[in-house]
Amino acid sequence: MGDREYQFVTEAFETNWIAPIGPHVDAFEQEFCKTVGSGHAAAVSSGTAALHLALKLVGVGVGDEVFCSSLTFSASANPIAYLGATPVFIDSDRLSWNMDPHLLEAALEQKAKLGKLPKAVILVHLYGQSADIDPILKACEHYGVPMIEDAAEALGATYKGRSPGTFGKIGIFSFNGNKIITTSGGGMLVSDDAALTSKARFWATQSRDPAPHYQHSEIGYNYRLSNVLAGIGRGQLMVLKDRVAARRRNCEVYEQALGQIPGIEFMPEAPWGNATRWLTCLTIDPVAFGTDREQVRLALAEAQIEARPVWKPLHLQPVFSEYECFGGEVSEDLFDRGLCLPSGSNLTDEDLNRVIQTILQVRNAASVKIPASVSL
Repeated sequence: MGDREYQFVTEAFETNWIAPIGPHVDAFEQEFCKTVGSGHAAAVSSGTAALHLALKLVGVGVGDEVFCSSLTFSASANPIAYLGATPVFIDSDRLSWNMDPHLLEAALEQKAKLGKLPKAVILVHLYGQSADIDPILKACEHYGVPMIEDAAEALGATYKGRSPGTFGKIGIFSFNGNKIITTSGGGMLVSDDAALTSKARFWATQSRDPAPHYQHSEIGYNYRLSNVLAGIGRGQLMVLKDRVAARRRNCEVYEQALGQIPGIEFMPEAPWGNATRWLTCLTIDPVAFGTDREQVRLALAEAQIEARPVWKPLHLQPVFSEYECFGGEVSEDLFDRGLCLPSGSNLTDEDLNRVIQTILQVRNAASVKIPASVSL
């Protein structure tokens, strides 16, 4: 948090604009549109809420199928279940770790032959890196399936000079406490279709009809962002470029120190744009490195350094395990070997060095060979 966030929040208190309406909400939507290059936006209580509304806006309902990236957080698929629809998962490619365009095209072709095309495709942009949008969007348009972009982790990234989240029919972003900028909790739905964002705001405000009394003709949701949190978001948006630069620097420091070690491979930066490196992720080959990912994670934990495996693929999650998945081998391998390192925008050189030295210690310990003649 910085001075601008404090200034905007103080302004909200001094003017008594606390509720989920107000000038900061309006300004945050407008400023966000300018930042990402979208025509219209609706500020809501979370990225999950935005995705729920997005699916409802394109008509997803009971019994429909929705394609979704498998290598992602469960919030990318949970809203499918909220609406009584069925998720179908698509594996990743190794170049970006995001949805494989070829698998998606094959899945759409197969479903078209069965007369059961999905109602929507949720394309996730993972760990601050855009998926390869063009072929995915082309396939969706060919089959007449709307593409919804889950850019919760990718604010500040680029795809061919544009912001991911602005290519599909609807895009969603998250300002959760762990995101590259935060409102503590919040999200944004964006679209170039003004009617869609207007409807999203209506549903997000309990679908209250224009009447002097409380009247509701549709089911609504309590999803609007508060004016206080929007003030925080406005201040955070002003330093987005600084946050991206800090995250990218983290990754560069890690790569310089660890990138040449046998068995360590960092998440690639795809050639079509700039990744934010929201999280710095790597994979560990246990044969070449000398030990596996989990031993590295445990050693970091023992040193009071939090690191986590990459997302467990949704098709392996107990709650989604019964659902169809196209592919799966790539995301399963990335989960087995992948590790997310500390990546906060406020990490110091001392912090980064402590992480690096701990990993090097694990590597050095693993490389010590016990002579065959020594009995233990």
